[in-house]
Amino acid sequence: MKFIVQRVSRASVMVEGRVTGEIGKGFLVLIGVSREDTKKEADKLVRKLTGLRIFEDENGKTNLSLKDVDGSLLIVSQFTLYADCRKGNRPSFTRAGEPEQAESLYEYIIEKCKEDISGVETGIFGADMKVELINDGPFTIILDSEEL
Repeated sequence: MKFIVQRVSRASVMVEGRVTGEIGKGFLVLIGVSREDTKKEADKLVRKLTGLRIFEDENGKTNLSLKDVDGSLLIVSQFTLYADCRKGNRPSFTRAGEPEQAESLYEYIIEKCKEDISGVETGIFGADMKVELINDGPFTIILDSEEL
């Protein structure tokens, strides 16, 4: 499982011209699920995500978490995080989770995040989404269950 976490001043996602999720200060999180992923990996990454201290404190040090700054989450599914580009120029997505399994874990992650964070917005699983963001910093972190 992979989370691409971008600290944002604002972010939104649109599907067919309609905003499905929009936040101010917080994290835009792109989520990729592999064939091997389970709730165990999801739990581990959600704990890491909600505890990340990457907002500046009064001394300018990245020492504050999402809760400390009353930040929000915008969670967007993105199977292309499992693109394999080692052979040729056309990516292979064979490591990406099957849609039913990936959607189930995506929904599980959203519910787990809502347990800790009051403002959780989302895209729509499997939809053609248009994502806009103002990356604050820029500050982007990759969380990979294989590395935690």
